[in-house]
Amino acid sequence: MSVEARLAVEGFILPGEVPDRETAEGWTRWRLTRHSFVPAPHISRAVYDNKSKRDKAIHDLHRRATHANLPLLDTPMSLVVSELMGNRLLSNAMKQKPTTRPGLMINGGGNQGKTETAAEAAAAFEDLWLGLEEFVDVPELPGARDLRATVAYVQTPVTATPKSTCQAILDFFGTSGRNMTLTQLVQQVRASLRDHRTRVLILDDITRLRMHRKDDQDTLDLIRALMSMRVTLVLIGVGVPDSGLLRGGWQNPTTGQWEFPEPGHEDWRDEASTQTARRFDLVDLQPFSYDTADEIADFVDHLTGLEDELRLFNAREGMLTGGRMPEYIYRRTGGVVGLIERLIEDGASLAMDTGIEEITEELLDRVIIRTQHPKRDWAAGEEGEVPPALPAKKAVQGRRPRNTVFDDKGVPQMTAVRK
Repeated sequence: MSVEARLAVEGFILPGEVPDRETAEGWTRWRLTRHSFVPAPHISRAVYDNKSKRDKAIHDLHRRATHANLPLLDTPMSLVVSELMGNRLLSNAMKQKPTTRPGLMINGGGNQGKTETAAEAAAAFEDLWLGLEEFVDVPELPGARDLRATVAYVQTPVTATPKSTCQAILDFFGTSGRNMTLTQLVQQVRASLRDHRTRVLILDDITRLRMHRKDDQDTLDLIRALMSMRVTLVLIGVGVPDSGLLRGGWQNPTTGQWEFPEPGHEDWRDEASTQTARRFDLVDLQPFSYDTADEIADFVDHLTGLEDELRLFNAREGMLTGGRMPEYIYRRTGGVVGLIERLIEDGASLAMDTGIEEITEELLDRVIIRTQHPKRDWAAGEEGEVPPALPAKKAVQGRRPRNTVFDDKGVPQMTAVRK
């Protein structure tokens, strides 16, 4: 077996157990390996035809693995979230005063990449933070535990209570909180966050909380209280503004931040509550829009990045970005990032299965993708509408994932685009 074939089988085609990001060990393993996948090489059909039957099969499997592991590409919407989150995490981590750290709420619809965007931003921050500590030789924290967990990622329990939420956080660290009272659980959570030197606490699926339930209201009070534990709280959910989570808070017209009273204070006008107001920034991760030339350019830019990742023998420049294909893909997916990826991934598999080895509208017609709110079919010229003009070719530049980089003195820098 060739070296390429062996590596493909061992590392990429048949991957081992997927890291469980809801544990400290699993999060660390994911963070360290999240960019380790190596896509299949670009080879010509002639080179492929000269391979043995076995090596052809291995290469085809590697191509399928490549299409199944399309990289997380930056979009204008995700960059807003990533940059805000990266700056907030670093600024909060450097605070030395025992003040409440302002948090973030990330809102968006399904398949918009909220979790992956937040996880990537948190992992990039952790790479940077650990590099900074190593560079300046930060002394060990007295009494701290050996396990280092700069970021803790936790799923909000399906039926959340203050106790179950505390236990979910402790489960990340592998700490048992069984048979503890709520007061003891909160103390244990506080101790774990300190001892593991945690700087970021991500609570995903936060809109599982339903504010008509007392347990959920108490859980939200607990979550707000966690912000005083020197961690940056990042809440991720679908439909946050309509969920009731912001009820009882008010949006500061100057800063745009959502502010909340101290748990137990119902009237935010009370001086005691406003003095210790909890602050969140609410940021939306929206689908692509397709109304202006700049928005179309961003969408085509994204398709260019995906096109570069495909390993189809008959692929050509402009396969996803030429002619009416951008309008077609937008109509099929509504500009939702996750649906775009699924459509292209399934289309690439079908292109290999049929031997067409390229993506066409006729091929994608066979892929089932359902959107809740279908967009206008520009190609059909509905209601006499004229489709917006496509951007100039020079405006189309494929985006690439970002990595943490170091300067020539070994000092870690903020994220940079990976070419």
